[in-house]
Amino acid sequence: MSIGRPPTTTHEQIERVALALFVEQGFEETTVDEIAAAVGVGRRTIFRYFPSKNDMVWGEFDQVIERLRTHLDEGDELTLAEALRRAAVLSNEYPEEQLPELRRRLTLITSAPSLQANSMLRYAAWRGAVAEWAAARLGQRPDDLVPEAISQAALGASMAAFTRWVGHPREDLGTLLDQAYGVLGIEGAESGAVGDE
Repeated sequence: MSIGRPPTTTHEQIERVALALFVEQGFEETTVDEIAAAVGVGRRTIFRYFPSKNDMVWGEFDQVIERLRTHLDEGDELTLAEALRRAAVLSNEYPEEQLPELRRRLTLITSAPSLQANSMLRYAAWRGAVAEWAAARLGQRPDDLVPEAISQAALGASMAAFTRWVGHPREDLGTLLDQAYGVLGIEGAESGAVGDE
């Protein structure tokens, strides 16, 4: 019999408890039942908030993609490379107090095998947003070579910056992203130097 959901239970509370357990015990080793017990709710209540254990680590990733789309669309007056670089930095701005939790999430995502497998689906959606935007800028289709290459390169730059930041907590995430995107070298895409036939 489910013990129900106390009025104080929230999406954020479950995430915080789950992340603490994942860090302490390991993601693979922590069960949904243990999370439910720590929060003081039933297993079914947990699944009303989160479709899977993986979702507790990823947080509001759909909102991250929407922020990226918004900032990409704001860069019409910039070159493609500048707009992409700017959007990557702005969409990853977080209040100082949220950075420790973000670092815990990223550490888990890059170290737990099941989360690494799941990340392919998440990152495909993120890349899709970049490819759609690049395709619209270039007058191409999202699955054409250049928009796809830009989305893959953007993901690589982001992952390099995040990986560096996780391992070097004193460095600034925005600065790392700016530096990583600065080496992509996609300036010629809009001029026709690079493109599909």
